Amino acid sequence: RFELLEVLSFDSVRRRMSVIVKSSTGDIFLFCKGADSSIFPRVKEGKVDQIRSRVERNAVEGLRTLCVAYKKLTAEEYSNAQKLLQNAKLALQDREKKLAEVYEKIERDFILLGATAVEDRLQEKAADTIEALQKAGIKVWVLTGDKMETAAATCYACKLFRRNTQILELTTKKIEEQSLHDVLFDLSKTVLRHNGSLTRDTFSGLSTDMQDYGLIIDGAALSLIMKPRQDGSSGNYRELFLEICRNCSAVLCCRMAPLQKAQIVKLIKLSKEHPITLAIGDGANDVSMILEAHVGIGIIGKEGRQAARNSDYAIPKFKHLKKMLLVHGHFYYVRISELVQYFFYKNVCFIFPQFLYQFFCGFSQQTLYDTAYLTLYNISFTSLPILLYGLMEQHVSADTLKREPSLYRDVAKNALLRWRAFIYWTFLGVFDAVVFFFGAYFLFENTVVTSNGQMFGNWTFGTLVFTVLVFTVTLKLALDTHYWTWINHFMIWGSLVFYIIFSLLWGGIIWPFLNYQRMYYVFMQMLSSGPAWLGIILLITVSLLPDVLKKVLCRQLWPTATERIQTKHQCLSVEQSTIFMLSQTSSSLSF
Repeated sequence: RFELLEVLSFDSVRRRMSVIVKSSTGDIFLFCKGADSSIFPRVKEGKVDQIRSRVERNAVEGLRTLCVAYKKLTAEEYSNAQKLLQNAKLALQDREKKLAEVYEKIERDFILLGATAVEDRLQEKAADTIEALQKAGIKVWVLTGDKMETAAATCYACKLFRRNTQILELTTKKIEEQSLHDVLFDLSKTVLRHNGSLTRDTFSGLSTDMQDYGLIIDGAALSLIMKPRQDGSSGNYRELFLEICRNCSAVLCCRMAPLQKAQIVKLIKLSKEHPITLAIGDGANDVSMILEAHVGIGIIGKEGRQAARNSDYAIPKFKHLKKMLLVHGHFYYVRISELVQYFFYKNVCFIFPQFLYQFFCGFSQQTLYDTAYLTLYNISFTSLPILLYGLMEQHVSADTLKREPSLYRDVAKNALLRWRAFIYWTFLGVFDAVVFFFGAYFLFENTVVTSNGQMFGNWTFGTLVFTVLVFTVTLKLALDTHYWTWINHFMIWGSLVFYIIFSLLWGGIIWPFLNYQRMYYVFMQMLSSGPAWLGIILLITVSLLPDVLKKVLCRQLWPTATERIQTKHQCLSVEQSTIFMLSQTSSSLSF
């Protein structure tokens, strides 16, 4: 039995912790455990070479290793150590720095006891998840505090490194043999050797025709890279290091302190491509990295809940990252991009006819639409269909997205919210607005239509334009919807029915609380004219025609991977329906 006297707490800079204990015989010992790189330099006795080789062998096998050492303290040494610790703990300024200095004085001249090695098993489907992320075009970096050999073995086990991957090392051992400048330029020449003749998928780092490279860097080498050059010049090696990393299929950063993990994430965030970064971890040493990244994900597990508490999202297992990104992330991006641009489109269609109308009313500020239509357009007539689209749309099934991770590339790099997409939606809105206004204007100019006196007046003209507007923007959303349920049908067709019923009631009843009744009988008068019905149908058809042609031509000539999958599924559905109908026909004939 031992009496615990002092605890020298663990920190990521020292990479070790110690306890001072008193045995039943009165002897005082200091026991220390930590990483081999922090224990071996402080050992003066023990089977160092034998244990070092054993540690390296265990690390290559993928085991997590720790070294254990001790030293015996005299009563006088313990008394001095206790005073130093007490003074450091009571310091009001620079307490952590003073404690670190005291720990450094006490933790030295050890006798090496041995080493421990424990198996750190990968979670189930971790390798499949990483492989799927790479196929999706997401570049995966591993930042760990483990030994290089342990981390490399883990990377091979989780398929981050493959058998044909050429490993490039940027480690302290390599820098001792050559200068940092020479090592970086040699690595740069290696990875860029075939850059002119063969093209690499720079987005994910994966390549088919050329050699895949995997970079391993340790914390000490990273510290040298992050510092300015020794010659005093303002330049540094960061850009060269990033250029090497861009041309590697995977990067492994080992022996990383928590602050260095955050530095790596910040370095990537501030690079010229400005990529979106996601950090995932399960322990307290991952918190700084999680907070630095654009998106932080914490895994709830045996390492505690510090990572989960400081993250944007928390998941119980690493394998759930695949569905979270490739399914829910894909769906969310498609939904939000359609929602944002559709809102802009339908309001361009709504406002631009009013702008054009000012040229025909002498800029008198006369409104084209009735005040009730102006108020309810975005509140009632066109709001619920797009709201439901933003909640439920699935342009491809979830199983297909999990089975085909490469579909994620179709929405990568903000593909659906680029300027090209924005300009297309704007052009479509302006085109439809011009069709609404001048189509109705041409209809009113036609004497055949107006000679019977049924269509005449400002409010009839505005109601005609507004009717075509509501039907067109709603049917446009129906064309973009791929996942149809009874709720979609109810909302889309229900919105159109609600508009018709509201217009009939609003113009068919004399409301006593209104001081004016300018819309009385206008909607019914418009619908009583046959040419008005024909005009509404023609204008809706002409407005939707460019979008339909664009969809058909793009699917036939330049289909994306997602559109090819959609076409394939539609063909399968038609075949299954045909087979089902044939089987029913044959069974009825046999009967």
